[in-house]
Amino acid sequence: MSYVNVLNGDATLALFRQSEVPGEVVVCREMMCEGKVKYTKDPLLLFESRAKHLEFHYGIDKQTYYTSVVLELEKLKQSGSFDEVVLWFEYDLFCQINQLFILYYISSQIKEPPPISIVDLPHHPPIADLPQLFEQRIRLQPEDLQMAADAWDAWCLSTPLALETMAKLPTGNLKHLPAAIIAHLQRFPSVENGLSIIENYFLLRLVLGNYRWYDLYMLFWDELEIYGFTNFQLDILINRMERAGVVVETDQLVKITSLGKEILEEEENYLDYVSLEHRWLGGVRLAKSPWRWSSATKSLVEIVEIE
Repeated sequence: MSYVNVLNGDATLALFRQSEVPGEVVVCREMMCEGKVKYTKDPLLLFESRAKHLEFHYGIDKQTYYTSVVLELEKLKQSGSFDEVVLWFEYDLFCQINQLFILYYISSQIKEPPPISIVDLPHHPPIADLPQLFEQRIRLQPEDLQMAADAWDAWCLSTPLALETMAKLPTGNLKHLPAAIIAHLQRFPSVENGLSIIENYFLLRLVLGNYRWYDLYMLFWDELEIYGFTNFQLDILINRMERAGVVVETDQLVKITSLGKEILEEEENYLDYVSLEHRWLGGVRLAKSPWRWSSATKSLVEIVEIE
């Protein structure tokens, strides 16, 4: 039997190569949960859109993106010559959306792809556990692949409603997908104060005291593990909060400002101080989206006017 193993990022690559898991390795270096994702059936158009967006808004060099991300993924075009594709993705939002993307990419590139399996991967498994996890992998069925395709389409749409609906449906062997989708929807601005759940979390933490950046991130990774975000993503979010005037850094400590406290108390709205222009959640452009997250109903609600 010949296998191709798809890993989410380089963090586990060195450990994986030391393990006794058989097969070739392809690394997914994307972060499809961050920034604009174009709705298209053509991966080349998707990559072109991503490269432009990530370079302009995130400072990721376009050539570096093609060299590091796209060329690596193109190895999957040969996956039809393997007996099985094995996906090694964790349960968090970062991994789950990348997994949907990989399934979309394989289906668009291989006319008759081989069987595809997923590993129910815990956070930071020891090397010794990898062979056992490989043996316990789950073969995706046609209905699982269709669900993944539908979920990816919903991720890329300009409205989040289809995605919210999918979070309420049975997802078969994609058992971690509903929780990841709900976590994503909570990133939409709150109808109460304009904060996403992550921005709200940081301000609630800072009300209790001041933190160094890294200590604040460590708390986030421990308490909101469902997101699986990198420090690169958190830096972007915190820097945006700093520009909006809700946090400030003094003597290497992050502190909440009086404005930040007023927003938490719903005396002010965060969206009056931060721009949504050029900010995307999947295929949704926030500046033109009427959808907000309601913590009261635990669902998306539509606002009548967007200022």
